[in-house]
Amino acid sequence: MPEAKRKPGSQSAKPGDHIEAIRERILAAALPNVAFDGWTTKVMRAAADAAGVSHGEMRLAFPGGITDLVDCFLADGDRRMEEALAKRDLAALKIRERITLAVRTRIEVDADHREAVRRAVTLLALPISGAAGARALYRTVDAIWRAAGDTSTDFNFYTKRAILAGVYSAVALTWFSDGSEDYADTWAFLDRRISDVMQIEKAKASVQKIGALLPDPVALLGRLRYRRS
Repeated sequence: MPEAKRKPGSQSAKPGDHIEAIRERILAAALPNVAFDGWTTKVMRAAADAAGVSHGEMRLAFPGGITDLVDCFLADGDRRMEEALAKRDLAALKIRERITLAVRTRIEVDADHREAVRRAVTLLALPISGAAGARALYRTVDAIWRAAGDTSTDFNFYTKRAILAGVYSAVALTWFSDGSEDYADTWAFLDRRISDVMQIEKAKASVQKIGALLPDPVALLGRLRYRRS
């Protein structure tokens, strides 16, 4: 469950800290119920009540409604991944090892909320969510590459993120239904797929060909709509 990063109302509080604190409180109150009831407006309102937040403040914190709350949850996972990776000596690892560790860490930080993640991805795959799902996926893979030390600014920048988006989506889908001990099947699948990410130089010359061999993130997310809750 997300931990508050600051004390609301402290003298050092910056403008917007109050809203951020409200988001954290509502998210923390909502998570225990999401696995059973899904990401719904009813759950968000109940979480606001449980957190002692008025519905007016709730709407101010999440003007986009439940989609904003889901995005807050996924963004918090990215933040927790970055914090976990900052404690590791990534410079001592090869790039392949860095990416593998980052993807695994991103999944592991939400190990206690797997159903919440699955339901979040399902919701963002729906047409009513617009481009929120694509933005969240981009933010995650961009955070992974930056944590791995990527400094590219040319076409390679986009190629890396497009390829990793496919890999990450496929790994997440495997994780959602993985019943193996300690998610061994997911990590084995990750190891097999991560080799695709390492083909960046070849991808620059034939990105369309390589992209056709990778899982389609949109199709993978769409498949989740039909999974039973």
